[in-house]
Amino acid sequence: MAKELSHIASSIRASTTIAIDTKYKEMKAAGLDVIGFGAGEPDFDTPDNIKMAAVRAISANFTRYTPAAGTVELREAVCERLKKDCGVDYTPAQIVVSNGAKQALFLALKALINPGDEVVIPAPYWVSYYELAIMTGAKPVIVETNAESGWKMTADMLRAAITPNTKALMLNNPTNPSGVVYTSGELSDIARVCVENEIYIISDEIYYKLIYGDAKFTSVAALGEDVKKLTILVNGVSKSYAMTGWRIGYSAAEPEIAKIISNLQSHMSSAPNSIAQKAAEDALVGSQSSIELMRRAFEARLDYFVERAKNIGIEIILPRGAFYVMMDISKYIGGTLGGVEIHDADDFADAFLSAQKVAVVPCTGFGAPHHVRWSYATSLENIKLGMDRLEAFLAEK
Repeated sequence: MAKELSHIASSIRASTTIAIDTKYKEMKAAGLDVIGFGAGEPDFDTPDNIKMAAVRAISANFTRYTPAAGTVELREAVCERLKKDCGVDYTPAQIVVSNGAKQALFLALKALINPGDEVVIPAPYWVSYYELAIMTGAKPVIVETNAESGWKMTADMLRAAITPNTKALMLNNPTNPSGVVYTSGELSDIARVCVENEIYIISDEIYYKLIYGDAKFTSVAALGEDVKKLTILVNGVSKSYAMTGWRIGYSAAEPEIAKIISNLQSHMSSAPNSIAQKAAEDALVGSQSSIELMRRAFEARLDYFVERAKNIGIEIILPRGAFYVMMDISKYIGGTLGGVEIHDADDFADAFLSAQKVAVVPCTGFGAPHHVRWSYATSLENIKLGMDRLEAFLAEK
């Protein structure tokens, strides 16, 4: 008999966001009239100036290996953008460009974690945070937030979760899946706790350009040099520049941490794609006007969704960033919809997809089993139709 497979690898669950999107695409390919609200990517095209930068790179035969941490030019562009947008100073030696922000998050954890270390993760959380922690040998410690805290982790909540084994906090701002945005004061309180307890902060700020209403974005690394030294800032071009498929993310950290991350990446995947790096460089240093056009479109869609949800009578967590809405299905638990008894978000999503051909993401994998996530990174027409079908679905028994 063959020896058993890895316990760690075998324990990793498939991403629920990818699973629902795969099912949606299969139904669409079969010719069904299905609408998808699952994927976490803008429905806009990559701006032309960015695409042309990639074409120029190919024409110039920029098709060979780059340094493991990315080209110097791209790392300089990252430093320039972080300075302009977030008010933080980094040098190119502190930047590591990776194959998407997800790899940057994984490498940040790998650079910090020893067996037995704990990583604090506020819930609801992006599904991959939990699994990435497990993959690196860490123990995830989930901090449950609630409506009273605005679905944000408070400094007191963090303090109560800390043990002698706490190594890092996974912080996401703006957040996926809830879309809430931490204020500067809230971040300062959390950062003080981390500094007092010498806890690292892995801050995922991938949605920082997509802010709505009166919300304002603050990078936790901008709150003081003592905080910055403990922070590994993770960002990328996927969401703000509609470049999810280009797979370019990056981390910014203290030089000794950045060196470890670069060394890890050099053995794991070598450097990111050379052509995509040139495109990302143009994205960061070129015109930023396309971001505002996309942001305004997202905000208009969000405003419609919020108003429609109010008219239908469903409870949502009001987002102020990213492009997701979390819908509370608590009042439907124990009942029947579309002929299916609803026990949790998985049942709701499956029944909704079967009955009305609408794909939403169950938040069971996000630490919120009584919520489903809608992505409004789709057309207003699709959102209107999806809400029509939701209203019809909720009227079914």
